[in-house]
Amino acid sequence: MSPSNFLSLLDSQSILYLGFQDLSTLIPSYLHRLKLCTKHQAPSNAKKIHAQIVKSGLNQCQPLPNTLLNVYGKCNLPQDAQCLFEEMTQRDHVSWASILTAYNLAKLPNKTVSIFHYMFTVDRLQPDHFVYATLLKACASLCALRLGKQVHARFVLSPFVDDDVVKSSLVDMYAKCGLPSIARSVFDSIVVKTSVSWTAMLSGYARSGLKDEAMELFLRAPARNLYSWTALISGLVQSGYCIDGCYMFIEMRREGVDISDPLVLSSVVGACSNLAVLGFGRQTHGLVIGSGYESCLFISNALVDMYAKCSDILAARNVFYRMLHRDVVSWTSMIVGAAQHGRAEEALDLYDQMVLAGVKPNEVTFIGLIYACSHAGLVSKGRKLFKAMIEDYRINPSLQLFTCFLDLLSRSGHLDEAEDLIKTMPHDPDEPSWAALLSSCKHHGNSEMGLRIADRLLNLNLLEPSTYVLLSNVYAGAGKWEQMSRVRKLMADMEVKRKPGYSSVDLGKESQVFHAGETCHPMKDEIFNLLKELDAETRKRGYVPDTSYVLHDMEEQEKERELFWHSERWAVAYGLLKAVPGTVIRIVKNLRVCGDCHAFLKLTSSIVHKEIIVRDATRYHHFKDGRCSCNDFW
Repeated sequence: MSPSNFLSLLDSQSILYLGFQDLSTLIPSYLHRLKLCTKHQAPSNAKKIHAQIVKSGLNQCQPLPNTLLNVYGKCNLPQDAQCLFEEMTQRDHVSWASILTAYNLAKLPNKTVSIFHYMFTVDRLQPDHFVYATLLKACASLCALRLGKQVHARFVLSPFVDDDVVKSSLVDMYAKCGLPSIARSVFDSIVVKTSVSWTAMLSGYARSGLKDEAMELFLRAPARNLYSWTALISGLVQSGYCIDGCYMFIEMRREGVDISDPLVLSSVVGACSNLAVLGFGRQTHGLVIGSGYESCLFISNALVDMYAKCSDILAARNVFYRMLHRDVVSWTSMIVGAAQHGRAEEALDLYDQMVLAGVKPNEVTFIGLIYACSHAGLVSKGRKLFKAMIEDYRINPSLQLFTCFLDLLSRSGHLDEAEDLIKTMPHDPDEPSWAALLSSCKHHGNSEMGLRIADRLLNLNLLEPSTYVLLSNVYAGAGKWEQMSRVRKLMADMEVKRKPGYSSVDLGKESQVFHAGETCHPMKDEIFNLLKELDAETRKRGYVPDTSYVLHDMEEQEKERELFWHSERWAVAYGLLKAVPGTVIRIVKNLRVCGDCHAFLKLTSSIVHKEIIVRDATRYHHFKDGRCSCNDFW
């Protein structure tokens, strides 16, 4: 008999009519049918069976209520589970383990933690090993270290102190709370280490950035399955070792590990996003399709984000519009992607579609929208969005959102309003906030306000080299040579802390990285000659090197030579020499592209008749036909 036929059996009254006189004989039948509901994820059938149980008067007969609790939890019906739990006149350890598990599965760990004390105060029960493990899982999800330590202490004093399953949960909790050394102490105390405990410890090391310890443990593991590979790869990606994560994924594929769970694929797609390796991202997308996971929501969301961050906004759009279901992450990823690529109208249109679809935007959604308005000069629209965010959606703006709104106002010349905002917002303004306002003062020629803001900035502990350059230019333009000298001294002092600039160019099957001032590349001569030709041609078209972006104290000619060796220029030249004709040149730079290189690349795009896309530390620049998508204000 098929499960669907079995689940549609006659109700209890009909069964009694057919000869069942003892109601207790129905219990095995109900239990079996409820297990089928769990197996086939059939919540509606579970509710029908629940009604039959109540009708037959067996609703207080153990183990039916506990089994129903388990079904509702595993079918993601936490409210039904809660109602049933509250109606139970008798609750035991199984009841408590089931309701706590239901909340955990529904991603409601706060509920798990908040009701736990009623187990002692109302039902007069002490937790068993199942309850301990469930509660520790909630602590891990919340990173609730203090509560986790309290549960650990109670567990040590309990009769279950030697339970290895609870110890595995402790390993996971300490690892997720950023204490891998304590996790390792608990791990070493486990007598029989299961794959769960190995995976928890492995994930803890990888997530904490302890790559060597993670690799050593991985190689020692008695068995390597998909979950241990996933723990290693996702941990490496989360801790910034994206290249290592991709290499380990390739190794996993070589070992023929079956991908029966899509989580590892989302981690690899995320690594491709961070590295902006479009070629490998496309290959992973092909594997997603081949494995049948393209309809998985979090995989599709990751793909939208990956294509947007790899500068292929059209591919991001294609994935987005093929999705059967979209949540706030889907819409926000697409909105932010469109905004960062200079497509303000598309971002705003997506927002309108999102609202019509009944999806509630979050703070990140509004950051993307106001960013889009800022770079398109849509002040009125930005004001309306900011107001709607607070009044309609009850979102309290963070400092980042206030800075984004400040940038919108100041870019468009509303400097007084922007200064009022920075003084009255409920956050202490930081370097990006003041720098955004100062940059706009310089752009709009308001030297009085610019000097006032510059003096404020000068007293902060500045971190970004671009801020020093901005300060120096503002003081120089106002003839404030003493302040400019102070900035130059600070520049010299902070030079040792400055991150070295590098740029990578993605050519599909290969990717090359160039560092600022690099002189040992095998194709150095060809690249150098091409850059000389481009430099000569750009000068004919009006390019003049802006040496204010050179922080070193040197002669003017040496400063021009310094600009010539900036990494993005070498990456573009290499791309022009090696890329297939007709393809887009895609560059990723770890720092903000300087204004001089920006001017150079604009003219270069018109000379070579190619689109050049540069993803820098703040946004995407699409250089084409001598123009940039950022409209020269970024």
